[in-house]
Amino acid sequence: MEVKESNARYLRTTGYKQTEVGRIPMDWDVISAFDACSKIQDGTHFSPRIRGNDYFYVTSKNIRFGYLDMSTASRIDAAQHQAIYRRCDVKRGDLLLTKDGANTGNAALNTLDDEFSLLSSVAFLRFHQGKYDATYFLQQILSSQGQRQIQEAMAGNAITRLTLEKINKLRFPTPPTKTEQEAIAEALSYADALIESVSRLLVKKSQIKQGAMQQLLTGKTRLTGFSGKWAVKPLGDLFNFSGGFSASRDKLSTEGYCYLHYGDIHTSNKTVVDVRTEYQDIPKLDISLKKVSSVSLLDDGDVVFVDASEDDEGTSKHVVIRNPDQIPFVSGLHTIVAKSKTDELEHQYRRYCFQTHAVKAQFRFFAVGTKVSGISKTNIAKITLPVPSVPEQPTMWVR
Repeated sequence: MEVKESNARYLRTTGYKQTEVGRIPMDWDVISAFDACSKIQDGTHFSPRIRGNDYFYVTSKNIRFGYLDMSTASRIDAAQHQAIYRRCDVKRGDLLLTKDGANTGNAALNTLDDEFSLLSSVAFLRFHQGKYDATYFLQQILSSQGQRQIQEAMAGNAITRLTLEKINKLRFPTPPTKTEQEAIAEALSYADALIESVSRLLVKKSQIKQGAMQQLLTGKTRLTGFSGKWAVKPLGDLFNFSGGFSASRDKLSTEGYCYLHYGDIHTSNKTVVDVRTEYQDIPKLDISLKKVSSVSLLDDGDVVFVDASEDDEGTSKHVVIRNPDQIPFVSGLHTIVAKSKTDELEHQYRRYCFQTHAVKAQFRFFAVGTKVSGISKTNIAKITLPVPSVPEQPTMWVR
């Protein structure tokens, strides 16, 4: 008790207090959704027939994380809508919250002037307009703290569902004035807009890069000073293929020799693993190297592919190894190690040359299986690759 009181006194001196939702300013309160809202209601529990073209019918699929998506919304006739709307009269400015299914916790503001009907998988929260700002509470619900509170409210339910009773009990730290709430919401909206803008720019840059890769790596676009026809060679002429050392992930630790697990390739977008800079982060396997075949030990420039994937696209996943210091590095279960037979492929070029549509299509062609797609060492050796001259390859690096 003395420790708690001491902490409370310290917080008061800094202008904060400790609450059930964490540390908040002294003049803020923790408000329940019940107290903040004039109405909380979910949609119809009886699915209407999709017919007519009078009113939108909104379900959980239309409530995205922060915005309303009407692109896939169905429509129903006026008679059905009116029966639903008498109970669930959602209006512009209400906060829509998904309460059922995999998207539970998604929330958005209703930005539509026209009436529409709701299914029971969505509830609306109508805040007291004179005191509380709906946009502020939207940001609270979408925050990590808000999402965690929703997950905790669903704990123990056999079906993923957020009941109206639980929604009423959601609690949020709240500034004392609506003006401050609006200022916070506006600042966060600007941040959202900036993030969205940066995301679109990154997507655009990625698309530009992908387009340049497809042109350069297939020879459709040639750089100044280079001409002549490229060779096309099967990977079996360029590499010797072997398997990795079999060890499950539960045998890995922070001690021992570096170990490349196939999951670390499949779940990553990296195209290179540099042992020198990533040594501390690479999982370790405590084993005698005498038990590991030399072909499973990774040298500088080796390419490591996964031999199994849950989807065909993943069968071409690979990394190039940077290991000039020859640090012991064991390739693991479900990997295929490609060691060079020749000097025809520059190391940096290997990071990108397997990413063209044509090469990926060959990986998909040779992959076999239903739930899990796999590719064998025999088949991977049959895949053909365009090979420019070694001087041309470094100039094509896509950064």
